[in-house]
Amino acid sequence: MKALKISLDDYILTGGGANGESYYHKTDPSVMLKLYFPGKIQQPLDEMKLAQKVYETGIPTPEPGEYVVTEDGRYGIRFHRILNKVSYSRATGDHPENVKQYAEEFAQMCLQLHETHVDTTRFENVKDRYHQLLDENPFFTPDEKDKLRRFIDSVPDTDTAIHGDLQYSNAIFTPDQRRYFIDLGDFCYGNPLFDVGMVYLCCCLSEENFIRKTFHMEKATAIRFWEHFAPAYFGKSLSLNEIEEIIRPFAGLKTIIVERDSHRPMPELRAALEGILK
Repeated sequence: MKALKISLDDYILTGGGANGESYYHKTDPSVMLKLYFPGKIQQPLDEMKLAQKVYETGIPTPEPGEYVVTEDGRYGIRFHRILNKVSYSRATGDHPENVKQYAEEFAQMCLQLHETHVDTTRFENVKDRYHQLLDENPFFTPDEKDKLRRFIDSVPDTDTAIHGDLQYSNAIFTPDQRRYFIDLGDFCYGNPLFDVGMVYLCCCLSEENFIRKTFHMEKATAIRFWEHFAPAYFGKSLSLNEIEEIIRPFAGLKTIIVERDSHRPMPELRAALEGILK
């Protein structure tokens, strides 16, 4: 896939993350740009191809546009921008009185996503991804890695969609109630518990300052979001404590991804892995 050359003079910087920055077009409000940091070439190309495949499944996500490169050699992806959108985390932070509504809507989006069967020849198995992440992780001991691998392999397989980074900031909606998932660069397939673990991690295990900075709300509000999300997603036959016993090790597994991105061990999150590592 050949990259289309663009000029950053046509764009306005709007935000940034671990891998790059986001921009809006100065004159065309329907265009947004996700631009990776210098030196990253293969990653945006892989994400572009994956974004197109995910879009073709019918999962609600913004339509990908072009694979692009700037004058200074940075690569990225242009998307068709969803106008007047707001994320579920931002909406909850701005209107905590509506936390139950937003949590239940997000849960319904997740249920629909996790009921979507995909062509497993076109996407990666979540277990294979975790095995690779474990191989690359320098912070777990060989014994710990063996225990984590055995747990991962013990989880029942499915052929259904997994977002891969299921934060409530990665689901958006518009005033006319259209809903989309965004940032599907880790999309794969497998048991949805691997996905829901991230929701619990973001709401309940993350530190107050991180939640305030990343999700625009107090931790108490994030916990309330989870308390409404959990029964809406799992049903009311299980208590909240029972749900959390099931989901806690899957939240702990996300430590492997967080450590990959932060380049440091995260003992405050590893506590959720105690049942596996003991």
